[in-house]
Amino acid sequence: MAEIDIGMGKSARRAYGFEDITIVPSRRTRDPEDIDLTWEIDAYRFDLPFMASAMDSVVSPASAIAIGRQGGVGVLHLEGLWTRYEDADAVLAEISELDDRASMLRMQQLYEKPVDPDLILERIAQVNAADVVSCAAISPQLAAEHIDVILKAELGLLVIQQPVISAEHLSNHDSEPLNLKTFIRRLELPVIVGDCASYSAALHLMRTGAAGILVGVGTGRASTVRRVLGIGGQQATALADARAARMRHLDETGVYTHVIADGSMATGGDVAKAIVCGADAVMLGAPLAAATDAPGRGWHWGVQSVHPTVPQGGRIAVEPRGSLAEIIHGPSHDDDGALNLAGSLRQAMAMCGYTDLKDFQKAEILVSQQ
Repeated sequence: MAEIDIGMGKSARRAYGFEDITIVPSRRTRDPEDIDLTWEIDAYRFDLPFMASAMDSVVSPASAIAIGRQGGVGVLHLEGLWTRYEDADAVLAEISELDDRASMLRMQQLYEKPVDPDLILERIAQVNAADVVSCAAISPQLAAEHIDVILKAELGLLVIQQPVISAEHLSNHDSEPLNLKTFIRRLELPVIVGDCASYSAALHLMRTGAAGILVGVGTGRASTVRRVLGIGGQQATALADARAARMRHLDETGVYTHVIADGSMATGGDVAKAIVCGADAVMLGAPLAAATDAPGRGWHWGVQSVHPTVPQGGRIAVEPRGSLAEIIHGPSHDDDGALNLAGSLRQAMAMCGYTDLKDFQKAEILVSQQ
């Protein structure tokens, strides 16, 4: 890709977001009823390629179960309120009533309470008991500390996640950083790692043995990583780069590593564009936080939003749009694409003539803006 000079001695690639591209219909169309939206990763098969973000405003044990029954998978954050408080509902209710000016300090205080290993066991057991696939996220800093409890709880899928993650962390301090390759390869359960936004980072994460990688830095609606830290990546370009890394990794090893788009998706059209750019599945935050039965009660935030020293997000208001079931499966009575995300994806695939997700990745794209 040609580089653009932005000044003497500094150049950059042009990058594209979902708002910059459109999907081009092909020469044939399909019946929407013939479209297959199933997604398989490791030994697990899901009816939909939807993961719910590991955010307290989106995923509770109850909503993880509901999302699982809708065909997706909910990712419970093991450093969130549900593993810090026995009565997390009461804490969520308090957060929903906070004044905007006081919300950040109070939320930082609430998240200072240590993670309780017994609650990790209890929350994962609750999801497993509902006969849906349990999935949970934890940061690299706490993964080794709590892995024995996670394995004891018989978690289905593990996500090791932070806003930017790398396979190689260098430090001059005495603390030993987590070696992702060593850590992942000794586990029997499949692991997803992220987030990243470049070809090289995606390739290195794939080489850790992860079953999937999350792609997206500074792209979520509740994230202020770009403003606070000045880092990020346009999602369409980041996914295309990760797709190229996946092909190289497949050629080198024969192993297919799933690419999961994380962030920048508000509508069904955004989800479709993410798949065409190379994603095998998508991780949704704000669109699901807008559910009337979401645990955030009309608010949306992530764990990094309440970082004790450098908050990289905030508590943002989300307009309730419908139930979780309506957001995922409809019916929709609005034309903005925020409801019936699965139906929108199915319709886009049918209009472009593709019957499954991997084939849909072959669809043509046009740049609509410069």
